[in-house]
Amino acid sequence: MPNSEDTADEIANHYSLGKILTIWALAAVPMPILAFVVAPAIWAGETWQAGVTVWVLLVGGMIWQFVLSIIILSRELKSWRWTCLKERLWLGRPTNPDTGEASYRLFWWLIPAFLFYAVVEQTPLGSFIGELILIPFPGLDTLPKLDLQALIDPELVGAWWLLGLAVVSCIFNYLLGEELLFRGVLLPKMHGVFGRWDWLANAVLFGLYHLHRPTSALTTVVGGLAWSLPSRRFRSIWFAIILHGFEGIFVLVGAFAVVSGLAFQ
Repeated sequence: MPNSEDTADEIANHYSLGKILTIWALAAVPMPILAFVVAPAIWAGETWQAGVTVWVLLVGGMIWQFVLSIIILSRELKSWRWTCLKERLWLGRPTNPDTGEASYRLFWWLIPAFLFYAVVEQTPLGSFIGELILIPFPGLDTLPKLDLQALIDPELVGAWWLLGLAVVSCIFNYLLGEELLFRGVLLPKMHGVFGRWDWLANAVLFGLYHLHRPTSALTTVVGGLAWSLPSRRFRSIWFAIILHGFEGIFVLVGAFAVVSGLAFQ
C-alpha cells in the first residue's frame, strides 16, 4: 500500500470532505448537462455533426476544469514559480517512499500499471464491469452513447480542423484538464480525509466524474487505480499523465485517419 510522507503541517492544510466533493461536483455536474441537454438542443440530428457538437462541448467542460484548477491554485499558492508548482502538483521525479530518493528509475512501475489498465479497459472485462451499473440503474442504458466511432464518416475527409480539435481535446483531457484537477489539485490534498486510501478515493471520484458516460464509470474507477496508486505512492503526477495519455495516441491517430481518408481505403 502507498506510504504517506505528508507532514503534520501538510495534513493540516489538506481539504475537508466537503471541499473535495464540492470540487468534484464543479467538475462533474456540467459534463452530463453539456452532453445530454445542451448538445441535443444545438443539434438534434444523428449525423457526425451531432458527434462533433458533443465533443466540442465536452472539451469546453475540460477547459472549465483547467480554469477551476487555476482558480483553486491562485488561492493556495504564494508564488507561481516552477518550484512551488512542482511541489504542490507533484510534478517532480518519482520519490521512493521508503528512502526519500527521487529517481527516474521508478518509472519502471509504468509497465505493470499499464498492463493492469489494458486488461481492465481494453478487453471485454471493461464492458462487463461498466455495465454492472445497469443493475441498480437500468434507465442509464437509454441515454445516448457518446462514442467517437460516430465520427468515422467520409464527409469528414479533408476536415483538418477535426485534427486540431483532437489535439485540443488531448491537451485538456490528459494534461491541463482532468489530470491537473484530479491528480494534481485533488490527490495531494486528500490524505487528511481518506488516509492511506486516498488513492482509492481519488480513483472512485474520477470514475464517477464520468456521468456523461455512465456505463464506463465503473470501468474507469477500476482502471483508474493504475493511475492514482503509483501517482500517490511515488508522489508524481507523471504516472497518471503518461498512462492516461496513451489514450490520446488512439484519438490522434483515429482523427488523422478520418480526415486524411486513410480510414476509408
